[in-house]
Amino acid sequence: MTPVDDVVLNFSPGSLNLLNAILAVVMFSIAIDLTPSDFKRLLKAPKPVITGLVSQFVVLPALTFLLVLALRPQPSIALGLILVAACPGGNISNFITHRAGGNAALSVSLTAFATVSAILLTPFNIAFWGSLYAPTREILRQTYIDPVAVAITVGLMLVLPLILGVTLNVKRPDLTQKMRTPLQWLSMGIFVAFVIIAIAANWAYFLQYAGLVAGLVILHNALALGAGNVVARIAGLSQFDRRSITIETGIQNSGLGLVLIFAFFHGLGGMAVVAAFWGIWHVLSGIGLAALMARTEAAR
Repeated sequence: MTPVDDVVLNFSPGSLNLLNAILAVVMFSIAIDLTPSDFKRLLKAPKPVITGLVSQFVVLPALTFLLVLALRPQPSIALGLILVAACPGGNISNFITHRAGGNAALSVSLTAFATVSAILLTPFNIAFWGSLYAPTREILRQTYIDPVAVAITVGLMLVLPLILGVTLNVKRPDLTQKMRTPLQWLSMGIFVAFVIIAIAANWAYFLQYAGLVAGLVILHNALALGAGNVVARIAGLSQFDRRSITIETGIQNSGLGLVLIFAFFHGLGGMAVVAAFWGIWHVLSGIGLAALMARTEAAR
């Protein structure tokens, strides 16, 4: 069996462009739920948003680094975990938060703020935490990710659709009201179908190496969910807000992770398998956690 650090998955430039477009549509479907007043309201009471951003971009990457130091997985797998932790919250988090009886408005706003913040913080966290661990530092040295190029990629895929969606919601709320639910379901369905097709194209590799990452991804995801809950408790937030921050921290934008892996790391096997397995597992864990949370109404 080829070492996972030497495996390069099959992923054409056309497939990468398609994934970029799908992520842009998913982000647009979330943005049409937002108006400028949502941002103004949160700026007046910023504590939940600041707590969520700290949980996502400071606490989770730091805990991921400690996890890598403790378990010392193969270098490409370790960098895959670091990269996923550096991504903003996943778009499906809004749907899961709603199902969990959490603060859905906070969840949508956190996704938006985290997406904008990711322009700077995602490349910074990949470079910073990846360079602190010698095996991953070697991968970064060999590939060299340009922070400006990462920022442009994130901006085009996520921030531009966010601006367009908010603008359309302000100008034509009647239209976005009709589009909202069908577009959200359609975009998520297309994204899930794309991930399944991409895995099918690399099924032999996925079967060979999924066992190497399954336990790590499950542990990493549990760590992320737990961290979100603990950070929100320390901040003294209500249960209503804690559910949102727990889910926002535990549901990562693994689709963006895959784009970065194929655009800047040439589809490096361990990294791609980590991001793909994350893309499957966090949906299952998130929906399962939401079902448990929904049994009791959250105190506000």
